[in-house]
Amino acid sequence: MGVCFTFTLLLDRSCVRVSSSHHHRRAGATLPTLPTALEEKESLRNSSEMGAKAKKALKKKLKKTSSSQLSISRIRNESSDFLPLEGGPGMKITQEEDEPIKNTATVLYIGHIPHGFYEEQMEGFFKQFGKIKRLRIARNRKTGKSKHYGFLEFENPEVAKVVADEIHNYLLFEHNLQIHLIPPERVHPKLWRGVNWRYKPLNWTEIARKQHNKDRTIEEQQQMIRGIQKRDKKRRNRIKAAGIDYECPDLVGLIQPAAKKIKFDEDQDE
Repeated sequence: MGVCFTFTLLLDRSCVRVSSSHHHRRAGATLPTLPTALEEKESLRNSSEMGAKAKKALKKKLKKTSSSQLSISRIRNESSDFLPLEGGPGMKITQEEDEPIKNTATVLYIGHIPHGFYEEQMEGFFKQFGKIKRLRIARNRKTGKSKHYGFLEFENPEVAKVVADEIHNYLLFEHNLQIHLIPPERVHPKLWRGVNWRYKPLNWTEIARKQHNKDRTIEEQQQMIRGIQKRDKKRRNRIKAAGIDYECPDLVGLIQPAAKKIKFDEDQDE
């Protein structure tokens, strides 16, 4: 009975396999491989080199992941109002939409009003849009002439908005009307003062006539005469400076008779 042993060297795994065979039966058994001293040194060197490279690669990966996580967290913070406690995407708090501000302005400013387009004409033109509450044109206190701007108030704010949108820059008598809404908080409390008052033009000729023909005292009469003489002297000097030989007639009524004193006898009084 003979036993034979065969040894095969494997280059890939650097190990030795031992197999035994009997002439009566075929049997194969693998024995544990044992590395040699040189192989252990080479494996240790390779593991140390690979460990350093692996550490550097891990560090780079950690830096990349940390930077990506920071950027993601920033995006989450910007896009979300709060982050969940157990991770996951951030949640955005939905804010209720503010209700649109209702238009409550009913007062209109009207500029570039042409000559002849006054209270009656304005009321007849704008009442086609809606009911007019108040109307006023700015006028000069002394002459009563229009200052070419005014104010108009409607009862309905929607009508006022339509007029401001549609009649703005409307061409009327070679003037472009300027119409703007005035917010309620900017309306002056004295805006409508004297709105129903209509200016009556003064008769300045009649006023001058009454002032000239009024009764005067002696002092007032003398003061008036002195003014006449002063103006006449200036006129004579201008004529003389112009080289015109002209004798101006004397003024009549310069010398006023003195007031007479009337004496009454005592006998007549009795």
